[in-house]
Amino acid sequence: MEVAIVGGGICGLSLALNLKERGIACRIYERAPEIKPLGVGITLLPHAMREFSALGLGDELLRAGIENRECCFFNRFGQLIYREDRGKFAGYPFPEVGIHRGNLHVILHQAVQKRLGLDAVITDCECVGVDQDERGATVHFKQTSTGKGRDSVRADVVIACDGINSALRRQLYPNDKIAFSGINTWRGVTRHKPILGGRTYMRVGSILTGKMVIYPIVDDVDGKGNQLINWMAEIKRDTTEQNDWNKPGNLADFFPLYESWRFDWLDVAQMIRDADQILEYPMVDKDPIDRWIFGRVALAGDAAHPMYPRGSNGAAQAAIDARTLADLLRKKPDTREALTAYEAERAGPAAKVVRTNREQPPDFINIRVEELVGDKPFDNLDKYITQDELRALSENYKSIAGFALADVAGR
Repeated sequence: MEVAIVGGGICGLSLALNLKERGIACRIYERAPEIKPLGVGITLLPHAMREFSALGLGDELLRAGIENRECCFFNRFGQLIYREDRGKFAGYPFPEVGIHRGNLHVILHQAVQKRLGLDAVITDCECVGVDQDERGATVHFKQTSTGKGRDSVRADVVIACDGINSALRRQLYPNDKIAFSGINTWRGVTRHKPILGGRTYMRVGSILTGKMVIYPIVDDVDGKGNQLINWMAEIKRDTTEQNDWNKPGNLADFFPLYESWRFDWLDVAQMIRDADQILEYPMVDKDPIDRWIFGRVALAGDAAHPMYPRGSNGAAQAAIDARTLADLLRKKPDTREALTAYEAERAGPAAKVVRTNREQPPDFINIRVEELVGDKPFDNLDKYITQDELRALSENYKSIAGFALADVAGR
């Protein structure tokens, strides 16, 4: 069997590594002219680390990032709402790791090159469509850098791992649209002394009045003991104008909302001002689809189930797709039967995560407290909601997203 993987991101690289482990030949076709570290931070939850550890990369990822000890929820006045242990500190068999997305991508890419060969990833290949017949599928490409045509590729199976703007999904769903609900985000990285001990994932405020997610991704980034801190500002407004992935962030677009955020434990405004880099992104996803399989073509990762970048679940769901698909292609001799089984196993759970990230995300705790208390400081939170009730909200999200302790420990 020969598998053509369209897209060399987290999903495509993970799939290639899983296929190699199962003795299935594959090659990745990536639209970028070269693979280089891009982006800002990402959190690898225990169920994501389970998948990467199974590929032998767990220790390397842990060394490249920071193991989270706890997650703390604060209101926009800096008051602690709720805290919980995370990863191994909460009894999971795998850690929770904050890491630079570029470092994660480089580690996966280098593993593919080492195990599959230097020609396993073909860059500067933009997919423009696919044809198929009873014997196989043919993927058509053009050169991204010049727009010139490239040789088509013949394969038994084609897997679309080319992200939220997937060319293959667009061919299969020509009326497919991005869903935008008025939430825009700005992401940055700042060199800063460790916050709250340097092993804490922080959710501050809510999207209704201004929200920040803050966590460290690199230790001692400058040889002076400072960490590289990843932060994301998230704001819901009554607008149809969405941010652009390809533009640097403009401080004036969001900073006024956070200018007064100065807490005993962190000067948020100064952290934003000191950023090395600010990028803007829209908070978008797509409505879940039941059909991921079209003959010999399958969707995976963000091409199958783009979800809001909240809850740290995109990378985990992509890695689970990759392992599930590789397992079934090995176990079932009939390719189409394997693809159908993959769709049956993954489409439902992934759709639940997409809907939950929209309707009741992990920071629903912050929203709920703001609703109960009002947009003001509190004197005794227990008068409004108990810690047990807040814990139940957190555990409910973990269960739906597939990383409740029993789910991860039980595999």
